[in-house]
Amino acid sequence: MSETTFGRPTPVTNATQMQKPSGMPIHKYGRYEAVDIPDRTWPEGRITKAPRWLSTDLRDGNQALIDPMSPARKREMFDLLVRMGYKEIEVGFPSSGETDFNFVRSIIEEGAIPEDVTISVLTQAREELIERTVESLRGAHRATVHLYNATAPTFRRVVFRGTKDQVKQIAVDGTRLVMEYADKILGEETIFGYQYSPEIFTDTELDFALEVCEAVCDVWQPEEGREIILNLPATVERSTPSTHADRFEWMSRNLSRRAHVCLSVHPHNDRGTAVAAAELAIMAGADRIEGCLFGQGERTGNVDLVTLGMNLFSQGVDPQIDFSQIDEIRRTSEYCNQMEVHPRHPYAGDLVYTAFSGSHQDAIKKGFDAMEADAAAAGRTVDEIEWAVPYLPIDPKDVGRSYEAVIRVNSQSGKGGIAYVLKNDHKLDLPRRMQIEFSKIIQQKTDAEGGEVTPTAIWSVFQDEYLPNPENPWGRIQLRSGQTTTDQDGRDTLTVEAIVDGADTVLTGTGNGPISAFFEALAATGVDARLLDYQEHTMSEGASAQAASYIECAIDGAVLWGIGIDANTTRASLKAVISAVNRAAR
Repeated sequence: MSETTFGRPTPVTNATQMQKPSGMPIHKYGRYEAVDIPDRTWPEGRITKAPRWLSTDLRDGNQALIDPMSPARKREMFDLLVRMGYKEIEVGFPSSGETDFNFVRSIIEEGAIPEDVTISVLTQAREELIERTVESLRGAHRATVHLYNATAPTFRRVVFRGTKDQVKQIAVDGTRLVMEYADKILGEETIFGYQYSPEIFTDTELDFALEVCEAVCDVWQPEEGREIILNLPATVERSTPSTHADRFEWMSRNLSRRAHVCLSVHPHNDRGTAVAAAELAIMAGADRIEGCLFGQGERTGNVDLVTLGMNLFSQGVDPQIDFSQIDEIRRTSEYCNQMEVHPRHPYAGDLVYTAFSGSHQDAIKKGFDAMEADAAAAGRTVDEIEWAVPYLPIDPKDVGRSYEAVIRVNSQSGKGGIAYVLKNDHKLDLPRRMQIEFSKIIQQKTDAEGGEVTPTAIWSVFQDEYLPNPENPWGRIQLRSGQTTTDQDGRDTLTVEAIVDGADTVLTGTGNGPISAFFEALAATGVDARLLDYQEHTMSEGASAQAASYIECAIDGAVLWGIGIDANTTRASLKAVISAVNRAAR
């Protein structure tokens, strides 16, 4: 198809759909600075072991809450972090007020801190605040004071109105004061550490950030057995994760006492890429990540420790943090923060292992089937082979989720999801064409009623459609008993006692098997039926196992499936024929 302009055909293009200027005031915003590091090595890196983790839920996360945690909620969060396996936990800002100070004292005095857990406390670089901060740690077994000051040019110019040298001196003097008060207040029982952050590292000139960190190290004098933690915070996320990684590789290369420095990354999520920034920073040389469970924190939040840890787990790397009861972790976090975790939150949300789409459901069902087949072929259990199920990056069972919510049926769902529910919940492995038939029945229900169809509702519809029972005895024919004899030519004669149209009836037929004989017997009742397909399987193991039989029949010109369930396979087959015949007469 074409349009004509001045007599010449012009191909129709999508030019009218091209993006147009937004009209937004883009002139107000500058671009981030690139890092001149042409021989960068981080793109070739892989994360093959867990970094050190620090949870700052009780400090950075707590200060961002509308309703900060009560002492009881703080303790609940602290105990959760310990149970999960975090060995470094920032527990507060003791000089900010009595609440934080008293909490730090309570977990020390009540013996709540395991000996292998280091607590960390934050302070600004003012003497009275430093003294109060160190005082809060008296009697702790392992403790770190985290001192910060702003080094970014906007802060130097707008907030402090100081020169670079003045800002550097604040960091140097603060470090010296921390050391003096630690010597004065803390006894030999405390293994004491120090952490420094040039605040808003992402906005600070790299050479100046390095200069300040080196000056701090000159005071602390890191050496073997005396590390310093240099935390380089993306207090506000300003650039791409790749640029963030470049800045970390540059710092890691240029620090003079790198062997004795723990280089720590503290991303925020203002651009929505905190997880990627943290991972690339580790690839670029960082040793430790600071963040919060589920990304709690100021504005768009701190980096999400759950997603980071589970990303490692999904790649076969032990995160060294226990996420096996992720719902408990989420519930505790929601209680402590009084904020809900989004249902689509990676790994932990209510819907992240759930498929509504029919094509997704079909692929997941086939994936589970393939896992079972592969495990059986290898003589192993499903848990012993590599996980490979479409749309499920991890086995939901590994984080304490059941398979019940993996597939949920609504108007978008197809045969795969419905078949999965029946197999998972009721051990019925429907043949493909029967899946198609039953999915149309469910589709009619969802189209008529809307919303989601629960597994209970699916089973109820299935029973009503295929499985008459004493509580729901629909249909022309109900089977009572049957007997088969085989003659010397191998032909079977079947005698069936049944109720046909409400009357006790004896049906007799002969064929090359019980099913063939039953079709002949049914002809006497006016049923014209022909076998198209037959499948069966056991529903469990052991002598008392039930069998499920599936029969596809052409009955009076209609093609219908029936199902029979019985401990006797022949009786299950006859029930399946009756199921199809009864459906044809409904």
